[in-house]
Amino acid sequence: MLRVLGHASRACDGVTRRDLLKAGFLTTAAGGLGTKFANANTKHSAPAKAVILIDLFGGPSHIDSFDPKPEAPEEIRGGFGTIPTAIPGIRFTEHVPLLAKRLSRFTLIRTVTHRYNSHNPYAVMTGFTGGIDNVDYHAKPTNHPSIPSVSQFFGIGRGKELPGYMMLPAFPGYSQGLRRAGPYGGYLGSSFDPVFSTCEPTWLKPLEGAKDFYDHTNFPMGDPQLPRIEGSLTADALDARRSLVAQFDTQARRFEEGSPSVGKMAESRQRAFELLLSPKARVAFDISRESPALRDRYGRDLFGSSVLMARRLVEAGVTFVTVHTEAAKGSGHWDTHSNNFKMLQHQLLPFLDRAFATLLDDLADRGLLDSTLVVVQGDMGRSPRVNKSAGRDHWPQCGFCILAGGGTKAGYVHGSSDRTAAAPADLPVGQCDLAATTYHLLGVDPEATVNDHTNRPTHISHGGRVIDGVLNS
Repeated sequence: MLRVLGHASRACDGVTRRDLLKAGFLTTAAGGLGTKFANANTKHSAPAKAVILIDLFGGPSHIDSFDPKPEAPEEIRGGFGTIPTAIPGIRFTEHVPLLAKRLSRFTLIRTVTHRYNSHNPYAVMTGFTGGIDNVDYHAKPTNHPSIPSVSQFFGIGRGKELPGYMMLPAFPGYSQGLRRAGPYGGYLGSSFDPVFSTCEPTWLKPLEGAKDFYDHTNFPMGDPQLPRIEGSLTADALDARRSLVAQFDTQARRFEEGSPSVGKMAESRQRAFELLLSPKARVAFDISRESPALRDRYGRDLFGSSVLMARRLVEAGVTFVTVHTEAAKGSGHWDTHSNNFKMLQHQLLPFLDRAFATLLDDLADRGLLDSTLVVVQGDMGRSPRVNKSAGRDHWPQCGFCILAGGGTKAGYVHGSSDRTAAAPADLPVGQCDLAATTYHLLGVDPEATVNDHTNRPTHISHGGRVIDGVLNS
């Protein structure tokens, strides 16, 4: 047995030198990270067969939702009352009554803590919290790959007629014309990128510039849609175009035989064509097939429609679905520097309460909850002290995460924050630990490594450890 001597330490922004040396040896001994190595790091008896991630972009206020502090001074506790939940002694804010009744169906983690103070899903989707905005804010090929991308690399969730990995309602940053880091394949390659739906949100009233950013009375409406085909191509014409592209790919391979980049580009195009031509995909995206009553329960807004679409896609066979809340124009986001309480009371919390509660019921009614891991969290929490604009500012030091189904406990609260919700009082959980736990539930070895763009072995969990306390067994 190989032993590497030295002092060890761990954090979500990296791994120990000892671990890297050991991982490098194991990678070399295994003959690299090819298919045989990948298959050796998967367990096919895993409880989670699919994952739905609801990413609350902007940073939801934990103290005004699932970790209230009614005994704290007013400038800390805010103006919301609290209500009992299905677990005696655990209270939520008054504006999530449906979820308070359903706490017996999910795990709440109150001690998520990290140092990545940034508005993109990079940490949430990869488990890596050592990024800095001027390097890692925008998507690029050298980014760490997302958890779904890594899982697909190890053979989990590669779709056939439907893609294995989709993001709704569009790519993060769509409303600003930029690509935020997080959901992509990064140095594993673009063939592990998600397929993004598209959307054209409408608003309850005309937008009036920056002031709408904190307007609690205006929010996006609409449904996620299949990626749009430019022009007016028929299915037959699209199929013919696929054949033409295939001819070009064949010619290109003759000149670049053995080049992995050519194969990945061809695979990516092929997946796009197959999705657009797939009758199964068109049925899955036809949200009008749902009853009006169920649509009303989820909510007819863009967020509610996206959560319902996530359930439809998982039911159709998609393994990974992410719902990303984003609206740089107008509200719909959770970045509540101003007007925090009205935005939460009249829009954000009721929308989350009804959509997530309905998703839990819907998955359970269809026999899918036990095999579907549902994750709800945001990029950070909010500051304990209310600012002069009746808002709360960024606070990555403490926040929440909800886990349901897929091998996690039901009716469990993991950890507690201090008296002002400023920091974990016990059982701190890093973003890397959430990544490791997700891998474990999917049947991917959280201790596995992949080679980055410099051919350096990198832990897929970035030093994280499985959170044993949240597991069902």
